[in-house]
Amino acid sequence: MLRTLSHGPTYGYAIAADLAVAGFGDIKGGTLYPLLGRLEKNALVTVEWRAGEGGPGRKYFALTDAGREALEQGTAQWHAFAATVAAHLSCAPVPTT
Repeated sequence: MLRTLSHGPTYGYAIAADLAVAGFGDIKGGTLYPLLGRLEKNALVTVEWRAGEGGPGRKYFALTDAGREALEQGTAQWHAFAATVAAHLSCAPVPTT
């Protein structure tokens, strides 16, 4: 989610579409909006209402500095975890006697 928001302010439907294109499948609003609410509560994103062009306004979400830091930390943790798993999976099994 934070990686999607790292490209600049965007709104819920566009976030869900970006995640779907990235291979995460169809993200429902019941999953997306509570997560965005938690990110806002934790000061990782800011929220801004913008007028819609010929339609209703949209709630745009943008990363804060704390959100960018969380993205960097999370990315580093994920890479370390993935390397550990890859190393474990590449080890030859120990024969049992």
